[in-house]
Amino acid sequence: MHKKTADPLRKSGPAKSRVTVKDIAQTLGVSIATVSRALSNDPTIASKTRDRVLEKAAEMGYAPNLFARSLITQRSRIAALFVSNITNPFYPEVVVKLTRRLQGLGLHTMLFTSDGTQGVDEALPLLQQYNPDVAIVLAATMSSETVRKCVEGRTPVILFNRYVSGANASAVCCDNYSGGSLVATKLAEAGHKRPAYISGLDDASTNVDRLRGFRDGCKAAGLPEPAVISGRDFTYEAGYEGMKELFAEDEKPDAVFCANDIVAIGAMDAARRELGYSIPEDVSIIGFDDIAMASWPSHELTTVRQPMNAMIDQVILEIERLLSKEDIQAKEHFLPGRLMIRKSARLKESAA
Repeated sequence: MHKKTADPLRKSGPAKSRVTVKDIAQTLGVSIATVSRALSNDPTIASKTRDRVLEKAAEMGYAPNLFARSLITQRSRIAALFVSNITNPFYPEVVVKLTRRLQGLGLHTMLFTSDGTQGVDEALPLLQQYNPDVAIVLAATMSSETVRKCVEGRTPVILFNRYVSGANASAVCCDNYSGGSLVATKLAEAGHKRPAYISGLDDASTNVDRLRGFRDGCKAAGLPEPAVISGRDFTYEAGYEGMKELFAEDEKPDAVFCANDIVAIGAMDAARRELGYSIPEDVSIIGFDDIAMASWPSHELTTVRQPMNAMIDQVILEIERLLSKEDIQAKEHFLPGRLMIRKSARLKESAA
């Protein structure tokens, strides 16, 4: 007869059930209410009793059931993060830093990825099932109707580096308009004569404001209306193809401002590899964001740095304000960027 071989993956004995508040109460010989108050750090409970309960809970391997607790407290302790365009290195860095800060507030992050506005709106029914304490939208835009439904469901919305006109959502943005205007001013000061712009998503508020600021800045500085390549995305390919289109025209630009750093890096590669131009001798190229890659020796990209840490600080302040319920009015915050001068553009050093 063959002996039965034990399955190494199968554990012997009955599966352990989850330790409950009732289990801790029975073990200690106290009421369930006493254990609940001790675990929630209720100030009315005696410190000796609280310490005894916490010690026994740790010994028994107790873990709180967050969903059950949310039914009592009316707080899920969940922050929903909506992110599209996760391929832009700026946003994964924001997600990592923001998640750490949210954990400091005792909030658990639930990440939703989406494909633009439609994807965010379609995720609403799933979002409502979890009843998050706050929804934060990065690199995507909620429609005003979705914002309204969230607010009606008592979930405040904060847009990061986006805003929706007329929507009841708080927004924390870089001052994209001023950043675009600053780029135009500095190009004019350095003697550039033929500006151009390679667009990101045409309807994204970041792109709209950067282009509007650049156009107004060119006009104020006495430069001609910039040539614009539109109908693009915030991608490397958009910059690469956009640069080739710009230089297919009879009048070649001597400075190209790009909707973000990834677009600018694509434009730089096209200028060097396809067109045979030197940067910045033949053409200056400037981006927006200041991702880590921008400062690499292979790029040394001049760019407008978004104040990422200050923007995250402001998001945390907004969350604390909104969750306090003392002031639930949506507010918009625009923080100034900073021009980082590197070797991809002919600019005066005094501009930094």
